[in-house]
Amino acid sequence: MGSGAFALLLALALAGCVTPAERKCQLDGLWRNEQDSLMEISVVRDNGDFQGKYLTRVTLAGGCARVSPLKGAQQQPGEGGWPTFAFTVRWDKFSNATTAFAGQCFVDTGGKETLTTMWLLREAVGSLEEDWKATRVGRNVFTRKRTNKENILLSLSPSCEDEASPAP
Repeated sequence: MGSGAFALLLALALAGCVTPAERKCQLDGLWRNEQDSLMEISVVRDNGDFQGKYLTRVTLAGGCARVSPLKGAQQQPGEGGWPTFAFTVRWDKFSNATTAFAGQCFVDTGGKETLTTMWLLREAVGSLEEDWKATRVGRNVFTRKRTNKENILLSLSPSCEDEASPAP
């Protein structure tokens, strides 16, 4: 075996031994989930706080979704782990609901970052008797779409003003 082949094998072996701390997961950037919703997280501050925008492709009423604000916090990972995080989305101007997400960031051996989340969506209801149907539970998996070089979520958002108004 030549020295070039040996060096290549050694490099591949060492790449497989990378610890989670060396494959650091960064929350900031643009993410897409399996339902084609988009989430853009701005820079995570030193204390773990972050904010961003969320564009859902799923709505309760079936109307036009708008970009909605999100706020959250990241727990700094322990040695050999990846960060956990939580954030809320206030569905702005198109729904009377709020969703809380909690999850963890992972990086596989190929460097692919994944956010796994569970969520609770609370919709406003008109009475205590309707409270039973006001909370929904679900799971989303997000993968990175591209790095956060610029705010591009607004340019990907559909224009709700283009939809025809219903006849009176």
